[in-house]
Amino acid sequence: MASRKLNINDFYQMSKNGEKITWITAYDFPMANFAQQAGIDMILVGDSLGMLVYGYSGTVSVTMDECIIHCKAVRRGAPDVFVVGDMPFGSYHTSDSDAVANAVRFIKEANVDAIKLEGGQRVASKIRAIADAGIVVIGHIGLTPQSSAALGGFKAQGRTAESAEALIMDAIAVENSGAKILLVEAIPPELAKAIKDVVSIPVLGIGAGSDVDGQVMICGDILGYFEAFTPKFVKKYANLSKIIVDAIKEYIKDVKEVKFPAPEHTYSILPEEKEKFEIMIKKYIKK
Repeated sequence: MASRKLNINDFYQMSKNGEKITWITAYDFPMANFAQQAGIDMILVGDSLGMLVYGYSGTVSVTMDECIIHCKAVRRGAPDVFVVGDMPFGSYHTSDSDAVANAVRFIKEANVDAIKLEGGQRVASKIRAIADAGIVVIGHIGLTPQSSAALGGFKAQGRTAESAEALIMDAIAVENSGAKILLVEAIPPELAKAIKDVVSIPVLGIGAGSDVDGQVMICGDILGYFEAFTPKFVKKYANLSKIIVDAIKEYIKDVKEVKFPAPEHTYSILPEEKEKFEIMIKKYIKK
């Protein structure tokens, strides 16, 4: 468990020492606070909130304002954790200046420690512009959900020599553009290891094997309360959806059978006010 808020230098040292970095998504105050209590190293306020919070079919509908609101909540819940804001679709695609302006919003309005954006060579100028503004950038290559349609859907990447080489070139471009950390998603472990050997910045993975510097997971996946789909690379550590549904069913049953609220769940009139109360009530209740 981290005894203090970690910074980018700590992650480089952890990578050098072979200590794995732990990263999880959170979208609200309670989950962020739970993650902090557990001792997580990093929190990502991912654009996956589109699916887990708002019920969108994907991530492209998520707006900057939605991301900022959730980043603020997470920061309040985890003031002592390194928090990363995920730049949504459209917030950095139009120009370098737009990319910087929106990245600045994350820092100024939500007090995050870094931003993450998707893409390799095609967003190199955006990464450079944001990094030059003094903001810590985390790159993201492989399966990039915002461009999943162009990739042919949510499926693993880099499974051929040609596509694997393209991802290695993306990784190099991300590092050369000034990103401080790289996230690789849904690629073969052999490729993830090769990328880690090629670049000098920490490489974190999701669905990329264990030969990287750490892992990120979506909270709803590992806690078992997001049921729309479960990627192959997810390990469920709990089944909260069943616990929650069962609890609500029990509540419904208790209310229907007048078992709740019980006397211990109610408030009593002050003893010295009881007589006055009864007199007052008689004025309004007609027998």
